[in-house]
Amino acid sequence: MTSSRDSFLQRVRQAVAQGNRPGVSAPLPSRGNVGYQGAGADPVFHFRDALAAAGGFPHVVPDRDSAVARVLDLVRQKSARRALLGRGPFLDSLNLSERLRAEGIEVLAVDAFTPQTCRDPFFAADIGISGVDHLIAETGSVAVLAKPNDPRSVSLLPPFHIAVAERGQVLPDLFDLFARLPTENGMPSCLSLITGPSKTGDIELRLVTGVHGPGEIHVVLVNA
Repeated sequence: MTSSRDSFLQRVRQAVAQGNRPGVSAPLPSRGNVGYQGAGADPVFHFRDALAAAGGFPHVVPDRDSAVARVLDLVRQKSARRALLGRGPFLDSLNLSERLRAEGIEVLAVDAFTPQTCRDPFFAADIGISGVDHLIAETGSVAVLAKPNDPRSVSLLPPFHIAVAERGQVLPDLFDLFARLPTENGMPSCLSLITGPSKTGDIELRLVTGVHGPGEIHVVLVNA
């Protein structure tokens, strides 16, 4: 008679033998010689393709009005009632707070709470809307630096994450990022590199999304 322990171990062995290969992910291209890869002639469209290959959803739009419209469309599609809204120069310029409230969405501004009062509102958010510090075209990654008035919670706690960026924030390669990290006031407390939705293969090497963070990430990128 096979015990539950033996059955569990057999499934682990079978998963290892089969390999941890999610059926919906595109095969990664060969890097050739390890080192600087760049992003070809158009970093925006390289980022778009790399993010899609990692399981994210890119939305390249022509201008700010189109970016606002796309964000509102995504919020409606998810039937979100509470939006956790981050801070940042480009994100602030879109005046999303007013537009979201006009749609009947409760807006939870990250800088309106203290560490003592933020826990319940942040966990109650249906969707997180953040700015970015940079986008990495080579890998399709979103780079976010934690700040006192813009914590990493906005991109980590809600089940859906929308990041909003403009073309000038796109860097060709991961190597380009580290030369631009702030040094005058010290490094940030956290640098998050978000490449597609949260994934884990800890249990029986079965790939699962949305366990340690959002199950979906959408990047609305103004190509202007």
